[in-house]
Amino acid sequence: MLLEVQAGPYRLRGISLGGVYTSLQVPELGVVLDAGMPVRQFAAADHLFISHGHGDHIGALPALLGIRGLLHGKKAPRVYMPASIVDTVKAALGPMSQLQRYDLAIDAVGMKPGDERKLRADLWVRAFRTHHPVPSLGYLFFDRVEKLRAEFRDLPGPEIGRRRKAGEDLFERQERLELAYATDTLVRVLETAPEIRRARVLVMECTFLDEKKSLEASRAGCHVHLDELLEVADTLENEHVVLMHFSQIYTPREVHAILAERCPPSLRERLVVFAPRRGPWPG
Repeated sequence: MLLEVQAGPYRLRGISLGGVYTSLQVPELGVVLDAGMPVRQFAAADHLFISHGHGDHIGALPALLGIRGLLHGKKAPRVYMPASIVDTVKAALGPMSQLQRYDLAIDAVGMKPGDERKLRADLWVRAFRTHHPVPSLGYLFFDRVEKLRAEFRDLPGPEIGRRRKAGEDLFERQERLELAYATDTLVRVLETAPEIRRARVLVMECTFLDEKKSLEASRAGCHVHLDELLEVADTLENEHVVLMHFSQIYTPREVHAILAERCPPSLRERLVVFAPRRGPWPG
C-alpha cells in the first residue's frame, strides 16, 4: 500500500493522491509531511509538517495521534502548520480527544513564510509561501555550515587558529538546501520562493498532466499543471525532482506514460515519479 522512492540520499515513503490523501515520510530527516492517512509507521515521528487544512492533508491527524499513544506512549509530537490555523486545529482535537478518551495533544508550532526552526544540530526548516485558497505553506529543509572565507584558504593551519583565537572573522555561514516540499499550490511558487529551485531535492505537486484538465481549470483550483511546469523546467537546478499529488483522473500507468512522453530529457533524467508503476492507486 505504501510507496517508497529514492531521491538522492533521501527516501520518500507514503501515499499521495490529489484530493484523497497525502502523507509522506522522509526517514533521513526524521519528518512526516502532511497527515492525510494514518500510517502506523509514521506515528513515532516527532516532527510533523502540515501544509494546509484541507482534509486530504490533515484529516488523519487525530487517528495518527491515537496510534502514537497506543503504540509508543510518547510525548506530544511537534506539529508545524500555518500560524492562522493553529487555534482551529487545537479546537478540533478537543472533541476527538473526548471521543477517544485519550488526550490527542500536540505541540503546535505556528509558522509564517520566512520563519525558521532548528530541528536538530544539522537540520533546519524554513517555511515559504504557497498559493492555495486556504492558508498554506511549503517547507524547505537545510543545514547551515561554516566555511573558511576565500581570502584565508591559503593560510597554514596554525595561523588560522591564531587568528580565530584573536577573534578575527574568518568564516562565512552557508546553507545547504536539502529538500523542499511544495504541495497544493500554483506553479508561481517557483517565483515567490525561488530558493526551492536550488534544493538538492524538490518534492512538488503536479496534479494535472494533459488535456483531461485544462490549464485554466487547474489554476482555478490552485494546482500545478504539467503544461506550465514544463515551461519553467529549465530553471530548476535541483538534482532530483519528485512529482506527486496526481489526480485520480489518471491511472498510475498513465501518469508514468504521460511524464515519460512529455518531459524533456533534461528533466526526465532527474525525475522521480511518486506513483505506483503497476496496478491501481492504493485504497
